[in-house]
Amino acid sequence: MSKSLSSSNVQQGKSLLQNPFEFSDEQILDNVYRTHFHCVEKCDAGSLHRVASHVITHSIEITDTVITKGAQLSDRFREHSSITSQQLTSKLKRIACQMVCTGRGDHYAHHTTMLILEQLKAYSWDAKALIVQAAFALEYGKFMYLPLTPQCQGVENSLADLNGLLLIQQNTQNLTYFSSVVKKVMQVIECITEWKRLTSAGYDIKDVPTLAETLHEIPVVVYWAIFTFVTCTGQLDDFTTEIKGPRPELSKNSENKLDLILRNFKEHLEMCSREIGRIEDYTRRKNIVVHTGKDIVKVLKALIISGENRDLRQNVYNGLTGEQVKIEEFKKKHVLLFISGLENIEEEIQLLKSIHEKLKEKPREVEGYRKEDFKIVWIPIVDEWNEKQRKSLETHLQRTKIGWYVVKEFNFETGIKLIREVFNYKEKPVVPLISPEGKVENIDTKQIISVWGIDGFPFRTSDHTRLTQQWNWFWSEMTKLNPRIGDLIEEDRYLFIYGGTDSMWIQEFTMAVETLKRQVETVLQMDITIEPYQLGKDDPKVVPRFWIAIDSLLASRKQSMHKGGGGVEGVQLDFATREIKRLLFLKQDPKGWVILSKGYNVKLLGQGEAMYLTVRDFDKWHGKLHEEVSFDVAFKEYYERVKVKDCPRKCEHSEIANYPTDILARLPCPNVDCGRSMEVTSVNYRCCHGLEP
Repeated sequence: MSKSLSSSNVQQGKSLLQNPFEFSDEQILDNVYRTHFHCVEKCDAGSLHRVASHVITHSIEITDTVITKGAQLSDRFREHSSITSQQLTSKLKRIACQMVCTGRGDHYAHHTTMLILEQLKAYSWDAKALIVQAAFALEYGKFMYLPLTPQCQGVENSLADLNGLLLIQQNTQNLTYFSSVVKKVMQVIECITEWKRLTSAGYDIKDVPTLAETLHEIPVVVYWAIFTFVTCTGQLDDFTTEIKGPRPELSKNSENKLDLILRNFKEHLEMCSREIGRIEDYTRRKNIVVHTGKDIVKVLKALIISGENRDLRQNVYNGLTGEQVKIEEFKKKHVLLFISGLENIEEEIQLLKSIHEKLKEKPREVEGYRKEDFKIVWIPIVDEWNEKQRKSLETHLQRTKIGWYVVKEFNFETGIKLIREVFNYKEKPVVPLISPEGKVENIDTKQIISVWGIDGFPFRTSDHTRLTQQWNWFWSEMTKLNPRIGDLIEEDRYLFIYGGTDSMWIQEFTMAVETLKRQVETVLQMDITIEPYQLGKDDPKVVPRFWIAIDSLLASRKQSMHKGGGGVEGVQLDFATREIKRLLFLKQDPKGWVILSKGYNVKLLGQGEAMYLTVRDFDKWHGKLHEEVSFDVAFKEYYERVKVKDCPRKCEHSEIANYPTDILARLPCPNVDCGRSMEVTSVNYRCCHGLEP
């Protein structure tokens, strides 16, 4: 097809055309977007790309062979694939014709490129580039697949002669540069198809921010790919034409522009791949932690071992010995993960240190759980591990002589994100419990540990519920008498509930508790809140109502146990029944009685005089608190010593009224004229210690 233009037409056309290499990317983007509408046209882009790439790749190989072997070429390449997008045939030929007929010069190539984009306005960005690639393959394939030597026979030789292909060997001086440009534009096409794959994977742009940048780049990349195919198609015709004088060459600007596009766009695609890789890695790890762990070692690896780190120890140390350990050491263990920063964690360290020590005490096994199988692993999380943070961690380790494990300098970004999401870590310390099977049995054991201490073992969520319910009977009766009690126990305060018949003891104990409260708050400045509550102080009538209610509770529990079989004697009492009996016996103390609780956890049922002496002598035992012993533990230790030394043990007795008549054996009336069963009005329990035989 002739490309001759009159000189006037040429000059007029040039005045209307522009050189794209003088445009900025923003100008290219603006021009290209004017040609783009919604993607309503569909094509089998994958098949189109596969067929066109096959043709062009083999054509490049033949081109390289022509350059190196020249007239010795005798092999022919045959294409065995068939295109699956026949509906595009006419469009491909039309576009190929437009590219062949494009005049020489970048401004003409730009004009043709814009015309092609206008025709393809309803296609997606990748489809635009792939359709033009296929159109180029039509011409380039014909150019290289027809016989290339004079020895060709028959119709193939004639067809090659008609297309001017026998002149190629005489015009190979520019073929090397042409082949280099084609190879680079094919790399651009591969980048476009990779971009399409990434954008079609369904990832949120917020999770893959670099993908948003490529959405702005892709129109410019597609423009330059099409522009290059247009200029290369025009160059094909020059290789088969007898030209006198200097032969037109591809602009060097094309290769430079392709190099720039490949460098920048490849870098962004690699960043997208890394961001997507982090998302997939995070999803895989989260599935291990939340759903499919089945092994504590796998869960710990998912949390703290980065993909780049092949050392499975990942700076996990024994906090006491300083020795580095492997994750496999926690196989078949229950792990309490202590997740925190390095500031304001003294209370949590004190709690866990106490638990660590208590795990070594008897009984060694509770409800089938062995204490020795519970390990504490500390994961400190900071913004940046600098010298100050490292020193702070070492100070904590040295001062407390922590006997658990610690992950030093933990900076695994994916693991930190996982910890924040799965364990709801928001800068405040949490202590989740993970079973040997990798199941999160308690999202935060800190509550049960702070309230119940070692009594909360094995620290499951169900254990907190069970322990709370054990004292429900007591708190239910207390809140009926005074609803304010409910607020105090919800705030997790230390609460002294007391009463008795000795007014002098009541007065002395009240003053002692107030003094203790002031000392803790002002003198020692400890984060401990103490509240006294005297039963019946505001309304003396509540005292008998409370004890009648407790009497009734014991009676009803006895009756339930009796109906359940086994009788009264020899029946092992449950926890609530045992504590009700203790409280009723405590009521008989001539001085008074005291209950010390921390929130819902009743820590101690104490005798009046020993409790008063313990409160009064706070200055003798508060030093224990500086040794990171909890208030209730230090209080109870001193109380037990005082009770043995200064308060001789008294035999206890209790008189329980209104017992149900079907609990005890029925006795007939001694009056022979009566003979009916006698009514049970009360039951007396009295210790026989000290009685003469």
